[in-house]
Amino acid sequence: MAESNENSGMKKTLTNWNFFTIGFGAIIGTGWVLQVHNWMEVGGGPLAAIIAFIVGAIFLLPIGAVFGELTSAIPISGGIIEYVDRSFGKKWSYYTGWLLALGNGILCPWEAIAISKLVSMLFPQLNILPLYTILGSTVYLPPLLISILFALYVIRLNFKGASSAAKLQAFLTKMLLGGMLIAMGFSLFTGGPSNLQPLYEAPSGKGSNLLLGIIPVLVMTPFFYAGFDTIPQQAEEAAEGLDWKKFGQVISLALIASGVFYACCIYAFGTIIPWKEFVAMGKDGSVPSLGVLKNINLVFYYVMTCIAILGPLGPMNSFFGATSRILLAMGRKKQLPQAFEEIDEKTGAPKTANYLMAALTVIGPFLGGNMLLPLTNVSALAFIFACMMCSAACLKMRYTEPDLPRPYQVPGGKFGITLAILAGLCIVLLMVLPFSPAALTTVEWIIVIAWLVLGAIFSILSKQSHLKESGETSL
Repeated sequence: MAESNENSGMKKTLTNWNFFTIGFGAIIGTGWVLQVHNWMEVGGGPLAAIIAFIVGAIFLLPIGAVFGELTSAIPISGGIIEYVDRSFGKKWSYYTGWLLALGNGILCPWEAIAISKLVSMLFPQLNILPLYTILGSTVYLPPLLISILFALYVIRLNFKGASSAAKLQAFLTKMLLGGMLIAMGFSLFTGGPSNLQPLYEAPSGKGSNLLLGIIPVLVMTPFFYAGFDTIPQQAEEAAEGLDWKKFGQVISLALIASGVFYACCIYAFGTIIPWKEFVAMGKDGSVPSLGVLKNINLVFYYVMTCIAILGPLGPMNSFFGATSRILLAMGRKKQLPQAFEEIDEKTGAPKTANYLMAALTVIGPFLGGNMLLPLTNVSALAFIFACMMCSAACLKMRYTEPDLPRPYQVPGGKFGITLAILAGLCIVLLMVLPFSPAALTTVEWIIVIAWLVLGAIFSILSKQSHLKESGETSL
């Protein structure tokens, strides 16, 4: 029997299908719409990009299996806080949770900004009534209002509870799959494999070896796969009688399905027209993945436009729920003020955590399209560091808690868990070593350090608050 908080007050409604759609929707989002031509450009063609995304998914499978093992054994909201605490103590648990909250929380306002940018790019006639310019990006009133309305819709669903949010996620998952099928259909009937030629053309400054095209794309893939960790964050809301043996497989399937989705999209858009022409279409700031459809069929173009604009709702919805559960778990661990422990009696949703996430999400569109760009790498680093710590906790608990019931276990046992740790470590090193093509910039390091300092201050204030509370209670 898996450990859980039976009397936590959270509604238990989520099925394995709900968990799959939560993870898949968080991973996919709009990256494939906005960035597919950049992947080809950086990699020197569709072939390198396809290989990079497939390898990236395989690379993360052991980490996904680790989450499956620990969550099936201890199915609680924000479980990573508990796993690291039981393995390495409260300090490591706090900073792991704090960084994961940063990594996940950033993506809610980021997706709100993505909606505003997409509306501005696809409907330039709405770029009227300029309000102000921030970091070179002008904020216009109509796209801003549209983005805020989308954000408020997601916020409302999450305040209603996990079940309502899961229904949206299921719809968005079907919509994304429909978009991929449209692109694949056009690639089959209007293009062909001949448009993949040349299979590799070295990007400027790169050698002629295909591997040199794969690596720059590979180091980007963790950011575009971030989101599978949203599945275990809401494990406490799993429906009664859930098959926990299959739960670990759900995480792996979300990663595999996302990898296949990315590979199919790259192939489709790389073959509708010659891929070099497709890449060139993005030089003027347009969205090539939609532009090619506009020239072929206006009906499908507008369908894909709707999919592209609705796409950010998936990750926003998933990361909103996941981050609020991380904050809830930190509140339960007395790592944050007591208010973060509060659960709405009617909906079972975290109250204070949801209010904080709502504020962060609504603020996003006001920051302009260029404000959060440095946060993308910060988000990826924070996410992967938390994954590495979770993997290390899983290995240690195999020794310290060998009798803990584990309905699902990492394939390969301790060896498989070690592979997960090494995978996380490799990605972290690629992001922190100065000579790496994915190394953080000075601005990004400032953000990380500032967040850690803020975390240290918040931790001290939280301890003082709980000490004061316990003193008053004893009196």
